[in-house]
Amino acid sequence: MPDKPTRDGFGEGLLELGRTHPNVVALSGDLEDSCRAIWFKKQYPDRFFSVGIAEQDMIGTAAGLALAGKIPFACSFSQFVTGKTLEQLRLAVCYQNLNVKIAGSHGGLSVGADGATAEALEEFSHMRSLPNMTVIVPCDAVEAKKATLACVAYPGPVFLRLGRNPVPVITKESEPYQIGRAHVLRSGDDLTIMACGVMVTHALQAADALAREDVSARVINLHTIKPIDRAALVAAARETGAIVTAEEHTVIGGLGSAVAEVLVQVHPVPMRFVGVADRFGTSGDPVDLLKAFHLMPEDIVKAAKDVLRLKQADDPSPRAGQTQPLSARARPAAGRLPRDRNAL
Repeated sequence: MPDKPTRDGFGEGLLELGRTHPNVVALSGDLEDSCRAIWFKKQYPDRFFSVGIAEQDMIGTAAGLALAGKIPFACSFSQFVTGKTLEQLRLAVCYQNLNVKIAGSHGGLSVGADGATAEALEEFSHMRSLPNMTVIVPCDAVEAKKATLACVAYPGPVFLRLGRNPVPVITKESEPYQIGRAHVLRSGDDLTIMACGVMVTHALQAADALAREDVSARVINLHTIKPIDRAALVAAARETGAIVTAEEHTVIGGLGSAVAEVLVQVHPVPMRFVGVADRFGTSGDPVDLLKAFHLMPEDIVKAAKDVLRLKQADDPSPRAGQTQPLSARARPAAGRLPRDRNAL
């Protein structure tokens, strides 16, 4: 199958939902063509609402439609539908736990030439911090369609992060999809690479490169950032002892942060984060931008080698990376503090 944008998978899924679910409606902030909601609009014009360049009004309208029993899909550029509308999403949608679905197209660096003002690099952190909000980042068009179809039966607010640029199709239509369930794409014992969106393809390519150096890397497609698959994360940490996360998003508050928040409490292991540093985007060809922002397979390979060095330094035994149980560590006598703070 040729490369295909994830926004196309969303458009196909929305069109199918229009046929199977009469209560599904769609809204757009004057960007239905770019978001591929135009296919739904042409087929079901009476169930489509264009609110113009007024994203805050779009979310308020979507909330009202949800209260009336509809299942609204509100679509725009990811930067606009998550940035401009944060207050409306927080109070009108999430506070009431309404059944509103948000589709943010042109996420990450895929908007390219439109530059920093349109490049959404912070929406994972914004959306996952909102109570009741589910956050999904499909890795290809097939998965984007599955996620769109799954949304309609998944109660409450859902945010779908979609891309403009064509990406390789790496999942199969026959494979099951479940919101909140991670997908292990490749087995491995030395470390685990966890990724979402376009970075899943880069993670697989990085795993191939590492295999040529006799490094066995597990690759997990974390398409759902919230609710995150805690069981898959902990199993990977226990079984491989080192984690690299990869995302087309700021490293602050995104996928890597979500993974670390789980593991630091349950089974800490060495980690490295591949993502956008603390900076804004810039104009350019999307492929060139991925290189400039160090989001390529070779950047994942570099992080993997770094985390493996940390793993070996932490525990040079064959079971490197597995933390020593608390009962086996030296502890001060009850009621007394050690003189050396490092012994705590």
